[in-house]
Amino acid sequence: MAQRFGGKFSPDGAPQNSSAKPAAGPFKNARVNPVGLRANMMAVPVAVLLFFSLFSGASGMALGLLGAASWAGAWVMLREGLKAEAAFNDRRVAKRPALPRKILAAILVGIGAGFAAWKAEPGAVIAVVYAIAAAALHLAAFGLDPLSDKGVEGVDEFQQNRVARVIDEAETHLSAMSDAVLRARDRQVERRVDQFQSVVRDLFRTVEEDPRDLTAARKYLTVYLLGARDATVKFADIYARSQDAQARSDYMTLLDDLEQNFAARNRKMLLEDRSDLTVEIDVLRERLQREGVRLDET
Repeated sequence: MAQRFGGKFSPDGAPQNSSAKPAAGPFKNARVNPVGLRANMMAVPVAVLLFFSLFSGASGMALGLLGAASWAGAWVMLREGLKAEAAFNDRRVAKRPALPRKILAAILVGIGAGFAAWKAEPGAVIAVVYAIAAAALHLAAFGLDPLSDKGVEGVDEFQQNRVARVIDEAETHLSAMSDAVLRARDRQVERRVDQFQSVVRDLFRTVEEDPRDLTAARKYLTVYLLGARDATVKFADIYARSQDAQARSDYMTLLDDLEQNFAARNRKMLLEDRSDLTVEIDVLRERLQREGVRLDET
């Protein structure tokens, strides 16, 4: 990936220092927008069908409008399905989407194709053939929704649902931060926010893997992130109006402090999990030795 040039004479004005400790990559947990060009191209047949329907008779226009409405609904459902699939793939422990949006989008594409085929050449058989073909091609192009849960074996479902609700709320705060900081129109601040969010999402993954950590991390995922969101909104409003250098410096310092606290909390929980594993191993060794099973020391 191309990287923006920076240095002494760059617009950022940051001097190069080869001895400085490199910062953590801000793109470690970066997310690519799952709605790509292929999905957005579905708007084209909707517009084309609407245009040609205007020059048809009453029945042709009605069929064309129904087909365009079906395709528009499929476009919306596909976008949401791709987002849900990306969120599912991003998590190590996740439940399948409650609504299979991509499959529903394929059904709507087939219905729309059936209406469009009937408009061009009336006949039930032809419409059904085109509907089935369009739905099948849509599924072949975009695939199915996740149809099974991931990483939930041995996990308390009640605790996992609690974790999911808290992380969904935390993701909402992170999205609000990303939207607000764009108003500041400062690339360096945007990269700094991305880096902070990367550390926060590391904490998300730790809590998802062991829901028992939610109690220790709840304050970080709710209170601290809510404060970070509010501070980002206020900073963006002030900096967009006045370009106040002191406000920028204070905000960057706040992000540094928050990032260090989130990283420390994550490291502590990982160490506690490792300690629990060590205890379990020691207890198992003692039980095996009492039963006469000797483990080779390596």
